[in-house]
Amino acid sequence: MKTIDELLAEGVSGKRVFVRADLNVPLADGLITDDGRIRAVLPTVKALAEAGAKVIVASHLGRPKGAPDPQFSLLPAAERMAELLGKPVAFAQDTVGPAAHDAVDGLQPGQVAVVENLRFNAGETSKDDAERAAFADQLAALADAYVGDGFGAVHRKHASVFDLPKKLPHYAGYLIATEVGVLKKLTEDVKRPYVVALGGAKVSDKLAVIDQLLGKADRLLIGGGMAYTFLKAKGYEVGISLLQEDQIPAVTEYLERAEKNGVELVLPVDVLVAGEFPDLKTKAPANPTTVAADAIPADQEGLDIGPETRKLYASKLADAETVFWNGPMGVFEHPDYAEGTKAVAQALIDSPGFTVVGGGDSAAAVRTLGFDEKAFGHISTGGGASLEYLEGKTLPGLAALEN
Repeated sequence: MKTIDELLAEGVSGKRVFVRADLNVPLADGLITDDGRIRAVLPTVKALAEAGAKVIVASHLGRPKGAPDPQFSLLPAAERMAELLGKPVAFAQDTVGPAAHDAVDGLQPGQVAVVENLRFNAGETSKDDAERAAFADQLAALADAYVGDGFGAVHRKHASVFDLPKKLPHYAGYLIATEVGVLKKLTEDVKRPYVVALGGAKVSDKLAVIDQLLGKADRLLIGGGMAYTFLKAKGYEVGISLLQEDQIPAVTEYLERAEKNGVELVLPVDVLVAGEFPDLKTKAPANPTTVAADAIPADQEGLDIGPETRKLYASKLADAETVFWNGPMGVFEHPDYAEGTKAVAQALIDSPGFTVVGGGDSAAAVRTLGFDEKAFGHISTGGGASLEYLEGKTLPGLAALEN
């Protein structure tokens, strides 16, 4: 795929360049709680602006239903981008309508505009090819060239990700080029031992990637809510812990295949339990109890890995040459259940190898828990995209940039 460096070499002064970013930041009462995705696209935006381009930044935020919804406005992201750039950023209150055209027409070389949430338009996410293409035509009218830099969306067959690059000269931005380079290190000529830590709520979200990793990784460490389906598959009582009973046959097969393939599939040996889910708003003390993983009381819920499991997982990561981590080990948003996730994050930092935090809640946890992002080899901006790449799927947004 062509990169932004090639576009810059061709010359962009005075050209309108459409940057498909991922500004899908978490918001609380209208305030951004984690600006990592905005900061991730800044190198691309800065390089284009400094070269004299008229930069049009577009993104989705949340899941509006194809119509304007104030709670999903990109205005807070545009304002934060302006702060980070140290210069004004124009904001258009629509995506392809009069406000967007006025904002783009008003740009001088080196200036930046953000248009409103792409998903306020039904054509962005439509499954109808013609409807998506028609919306892509409207977007294409705003620009002379396209730069794809929204890695968190490249696994979506959406108009701005898949259809628009076909209509304009297209290039990969710095973020996407970096993300793809990192993922190749996890799939091609991997340095071993290769250890993967998987957490998060639902085992069903990770089945496909586990299926692939059972033939590639040396060790799989399982935590989070998904661990309880594995423990149940081993015949353990899991109480009222998160459980996907319909996935037990698949998990049982994976346990057997891991043993057959010589892959260490490591499960918690102890867990923190409580009789009810913690209050994440007040963060009132939860007073959990630590029990062995095979001794969870019937009326208790597992909410984090226990201290012995933390030590075990740290030891399994200590000699890793390549590490991929996706998904927290527990309900890290509450201080009483954050220690498992903290322990895995610290083990990645202590590991001598190349460490990748696979986006999503893992990336949010790293920032929320106060770790230095530079201590990790790479923090991905796309959890879902990273997983699908590791599953071996073709990602529509990358395929469009390669053509």
